[in-house]
Amino acid sequence: MFNINTVEVDLGGKTLKLETGRIARQADGAVLATMGETVVLCAVTAAKSVKPGQDFFPLTVHYQEKFSAAGRIPGGFFKRERGATEKETLTSRLIDRPIRPLFPEGFYNEVLVIAQVLSYDGENEPDMVAMCAASAALTISGVPFMGPIGAARVGYVGGEYVLNPTNEQVKEGDLDLVVAATGGAVMMVESEAKELSEEVMLGAVVFAHEACKKVVNAICDLAEKAAKEPWDLKQADDKAATKAKLKDLIGADIAAAYKVTAKGERSDLINAARAKAKEAFADAEPQEQLVAAKLVKVLEADIVRNAILDEGRRIDGRNTTTVRPIEAMVGFLPRTHGSALFTRGETQAICTTTLGTKDAEQMIDGLEGLSYQRFMLHYNFPPYSVGEVGRFGAPGRREVGHGKLAWRALHPVLPTTEEFPYTIRVLSDITESNGSSSMATVCGGSLSMMDAGVPLARPVAGIAMGLILEGEKFAVISDILGDEDHLGDMDFKVAGTDQGITTMQMDIKVAGITKEIMQVALAQAKEGRAHILGEMAKALDSTRGELSAHAPRIETMQIPKDKIREVIGTGGKVIREIVATTGAKVDIDDEGLIKISSSDVKQIEAARAWIQGITQEPEPGTIYTGKVASIVDFGAFVTFMPGKDGLVHVSEIKNERVENVRDILTEGQEVKVKLLEVDNRGKVRLSMRVVDQETGAELEDTRPPREPREGGDRGPRGDRGPREGGRGGDRHREGRGPRRDGGDRGPRGEGRGDRGPRREGGNRDDNGPAPEFAPAFLTGGNNDDD
Repeated sequence: MFNINTVEVDLGGKTLKLETGRIARQADGAVLATMGETVVLCAVTAAKSVKPGQDFFPLTVHYQEKFSAAGRIPGGFFKRERGATEKETLTSRLIDRPIRPLFPEGFYNEVLVIAQVLSYDGENEPDMVAMCAASAALTISGVPFMGPIGAARVGYVGGEYVLNPTNEQVKEGDLDLVVAATGGAVMMVESEAKELSEEVMLGAVVFAHEACKKVVNAICDLAEKAAKEPWDLKQADDKAATKAKLKDLIGADIAAAYKVTAKGERSDLINAARAKAKEAFADAEPQEQLVAAKLVKVLEADIVRNAILDEGRRIDGRNTTTVRPIEAMVGFLPRTHGSALFTRGETQAICTTTLGTKDAEQMIDGLEGLSYQRFMLHYNFPPYSVGEVGRFGAPGRREVGHGKLAWRALHPVLPTTEEFPYTIRVLSDITESNGSSSMATVCGGSLSMMDAGVPLARPVAGIAMGLILEGEKFAVISDILGDEDHLGDMDFKVAGTDQGITTMQMDIKVAGITKEIMQVALAQAKEGRAHILGEMAKALDSTRGELSAHAPRIETMQIPKDKIREVIGTGGKVIREIVATTGAKVDIDDEGLIKISSSDVKQIEAARAWIQGITQEPEPGTIYTGKVASIVDFGAFVTFMPGKDGLVHVSEIKNERVENVRDILTEGQEVKVKLLEVDNRGKVRLSMRVVDQETGAELEDTRPPREPREGGDRGPRGDRGPREGGRGGDRHREGRGPRRDGGDRGPRGEGRGDRGPRREGGNRDDNGPAPEFAPAFLTGGNNDDD
């Protein structure tokens, strides 16, 4: 029933399997790709005709992760996959970028590529598998696709390249690089690195390309078994005559326009030339008008490219290595935690940094489960930045991609959570754009974080490189303009510090570039990056020593794990009370690391002191400041540490006799006490009289020691003899007789036995010896048992 064809290829000790013929047989091409237990299905369909008047190639790529692939149910109310997540958007772009240039010029049929993750093992990332599946599906579909391409991920661990590393190896290593390439040349590079050298980065690209070649060969083997008949392409009409007519008509106008350095004035001149060409072909057939409009753009590209290749002269008059003038400002906005205005030529970005607490982290619900991101970078590109009227709303794929590129550039130099326990958000608003606004975001974002006091390892700068390639002749150009991006063959962005590269992204519009071109581009980018870092240093060369006055303060403290429960309390009662009383936010993790945050330092100190009081043990001899919790006849109970009370006996309030405790103390009164003793039952004895209540200093104990009683210790009480005014009757255990007949109580010793010595000089309170002015019941007075 099924005509199933499969191929397999070994990639770094793992097997990539490509299968077709079993699933989605009505699609033009469908491939099931498997690596480990990660499975991705990619299906390709293409429209059989072109819409009238269409003059562009409508390629759409959708990548989707099914939560069932990881055995999870989606969060949220609807419990099903909704709009594309950031990762899905980025992976869709990752697939789109290398395949788009491989469709032939003039092919305008709509093509839809859908890649769905059906199984995920938590080890083999599905993005690279999806890229290989998309390439294979296009190759066997019959659609005119000048592939295939292969894809590979490379890590750098312990000075060695690792092909298709696990997630753990990527985290432990210094590089996460994805390469897509044909058998002959690299098509796309996406990476994040920990300040690696140009040589190491280039070596990683070459290493990945070798793996891509294996995938390409495997896809070719699959196509030999299962490819459909290729589509017949309509032969392109000879456009030489039309192109020559246009060159005579507006060639000089376009050449003059591209010598004007101001973007606005240049655009007006080019639009005038286009209008002139449109008028000349006003009476032609609609299809011929479309052809003429396309040829105008070709003519523009020829003029710009030849000027660069032949004369080394660019649109704005620069040579191939010069970077446009740079102006950087920090502290640009008064109420933000950190801000910077970065301008390079006609590209400008306002970047702001906001610092927050742990509860401001971004929660991400993906195949790996719930995770939290403490660093966010959001990029906005409003229409006015290019002087246009357009849609202004939610970020599109371009905004998401540019923001993630800048995120990758800055992420490697961020401090660890232990060094800087803040959530960080960088916002980049592009206010002018004429080339490489994503790299302006890198520069401005770095400056704004330094302005906010984020201790970056080093400042980061970025630069965009372009390429003009004609046969064997090429020119690499630094800091490209928007028109040079559109009319050139490569967009190669490199960001990093003075120590090395943190990110590298490359997209090309031709059939690939060679190792030689990449070497030139990397060397030229290094020089440009160093120049930009020097210009940035004029505004701010290092992180500010203090946070903004408007930023929250976060302090950390470590407590023993066995004290976590005490700090949280039953049902969170204690920690909620700390937050409500002090006003500070308190977060505690499973390891006992506590983060206390507030814009008011006093609130932080109050919360810290409270927690210390809960977790610390009372130390005898230490002086504490406490509050009177309650008053009793024989003294006062004082809360001297959170959750810990002790007794200040009436004899320890003052050196002189205290008749009534309430004459001296009131509930809620703040007092200073010295901890005298913690007995084996945990009862605490405190003293006020040995502490200066004004300064908290310890005083010398000037009260004379109590003289011993006559006869020394009281010894056994024995027979107490008749009691004056006694209750009557003997109180013997063996038949006590009536108690209130007016008789004597009788000797206690005979009935109750010898009680032995009472406490030496003691009283009935367990908290200390009885003073000279102790109550009567401790000094031989009435001792009723009632």
